[in-house]
Amino acid sequence: MLESIKKTADFIQNKVKTKPEIGIILGTGLGGLVNKIENQEILEYSDIPNFPVSTVEGHSGRLIFGKLGGKNVVAMQGRFHFYEGYDMKQVTFPVRVMKELSIKYLFVSNASGGVNPDFEIGDLMVLSDHINLMQNPLLGKNYKELGVRFPDMSEAYNKKLIALADETASTVGIKLQHGVYVGTTGPTFETPAEYKYFRIIGGDAVGMSTVPEVIVARHSGIPVFAISIITDLGVEGKIIEVSHEEVQKVGAAAEVKMTELIKKMLEKL
Repeated sequence: MLESIKKTADFIQNKVKTKPEIGIILGTGLGGLVNKIENQEILEYSDIPNFPVSTVEGHSGRLIFGKLGGKNVVAMQGRFHFYEGYDMKQVTFPVRVMKELSIKYLFVSNASGGVNPDFEIGDLMVLSDHINLMQNPLLGKNYKELGVRFPDMSEAYNKKLIALADETASTVGIKLQHGVYVGTTGPTFETPAEYKYFRIIGGDAVGMSTVPEVIVARHSGIPVFAISIITDLGVEGKIIEVSHEEVQKVGAAAEVKMTELIKKMLEKL
């Protein structure tokens, strides 16, 4: 694993001039943020050694290097999911590579279903914590070069970055919700009983990604900021049939606000 990480990072460093400070992972239908990245250098996942390939509609499958908010960034336009058949080591491999590329912060976005009755479709929710109902990506052999055997998760989502998001949102007039994200394997959308259960156990939103990447980032010592776009509601009385196409459509509409927020945050970092 260590050899694969180094080989992939070496390949990338030989292909692009940008030395990224910030890593960005873009969720379903949220790849439009890359249009704001300046001086782009692009690598297709299929051309990168050891990289999986996105198989889900709404996930393009490219690494975009360049400048956003005055900072050097590397953005994943398309992520990998456990439900695609990849194991957790493959799902989180890009985070390991970003660490090898010396990123200082990781920004993560996703599309999720809201289970908090105060949420509305199109809301932006800053993740304050998560509940992991997926397989843990750190199962198996631990490499001390990558992190400790038992990493602390008392601050999975960096409080300073959350405060920066709140400050930034208030100055540009963007409403933010805060909440706990429940990570599930998917690929089915949730049943009404599951939505109810997720709310009872302390969840505010539910989705099929993010948690594995965050765990590995924290294992690697990288501070994380994560944000969800609420694309549908799992609230009793508001549950309707959900499609992947609808999730993409709502995500794209709310993405403008998310992009502005992240860009402004990077300017202040």
